[in-house]
Amino acid sequence: MKIGITCYPTYGGSGVVATELGIELAERGHEVHFISYAQPFRLAGRESRIRFHEVPVTNYPLFEFPPYDLALATRMAEVAEYSDLDLLHVHYAIPHSVSALLARQMLARTGRRLPFVSTLHGTDITLVGADRAYLPITRYAIEESDGVTAISSYLRQQTVDTFGVQREIAVISNFVNCDLYLRNRPVAERLRTQYALPEERLLVHLSNFRPVKRVRDVIEIFARVAEQMPARLLMVGDGPERSMAEWLAMHLKIHDRVHFLGKMESIHELLPVADLMLMPSELESFGLAALEAMACEVPTIGTDVGGMAELIEHNVTGMLFPVGAVAEMSEAAIALLRDPERLQTMAKAARCEAQRTFCASRVIASYERFYESVLNGPAR
Repeated sequence: MKIGITCYPTYGGSGVVATELGIELAERGHEVHFISYAQPFRLAGRESRIRFHEVPVTNYPLFEFPPYDLALATRMAEVAEYSDLDLLHVHYAIPHSVSALLARQMLARTGRRLPFVSTLHGTDITLVGADRAYLPITRYAIEESDGVTAISSYLRQQTVDTFGVQREIAVISNFVNCDLYLRNRPVAERLRTQYALPEERLLVHLSNFRPVKRVRDVIEIFARVAEQMPARLLMVGDGPERSMAEWLAMHLKIHDRVHFLGKMESIHELLPVADLMLMPSELESFGLAALEAMACEVPTIGTDVGGMAELIEHNVTGMLFPVGAVAEMSEAAIALLRDPERLQTMAKAARCEAQRTFCASRVIASYERFYESVLNGPAR
């Protein structure tokens, strides 16, 4: 198949999933065309069957805000026609589903069919799409999509409850490449020496540092852990809450043990060096960072919100607590780090669950079947 993919290319779950999906599809023999305003950060020109098409946006003085959605729709139609795409797969409903709908309508006037699949990722439904300014157009774009998927059962239900959509929404979970994300012990132990001493425990947090990720809680949890044992914290990513997190680490006098690493592409190399992932988010529609950690034998201590319980079984593959339960999460982390046998058992169980349910080899096949059903279905 020839598949066009549109996503936000910046650091965030929907862009990561879309990029990894394109990479996996290309490795399975499909031709993939990314259409966005910038090349996705995890792409890095690794695949011969992948093409990138930049969306130019005109900064005309009349426009206070450049109309990216219209430029995107035009570019989608152009790429589809020139490269003979079979379908578009857009990630994050706003504005990508609307742009895909416009592209489909433009090409329909020439007699060409261009079906599109919309994948819902979380805040496009729970935050942005639920805003009254965007709710009607988001609902319309979802209803008009040729196929719709959500990354968790939680998000599917949220979409139905928020928008009252009547159409079928398939749940196809996020995934991880289990052959890439794994713990190679000699390599991990060698890399670990760059961040921690042999006697120190190593914790990690990975996100886009938005308020919903509650990075303040991450710092406070680690501060309590560091009071009880030698430990260090790796903060991976960047975003609006980074300055606050740096200030808090200074205020709590733990800044010499908290390392802000910024955005990193080779996450699969870093995660295996850690003992625990901290993910105290206010909301997670799935929890991709936790899944990547699980595949690397790193259990997550997180919050029981959204789709997290679909990913993590409490006290088996990780631990889940109420939002804001800093004391409880700290106590759980300390107890787990003091019990190497239990930590190892949980780490192995996390890896097994990632392999059993969320490996790319399983999930990508589900997307391929879904594409086929859309292509063989009636035109909208």
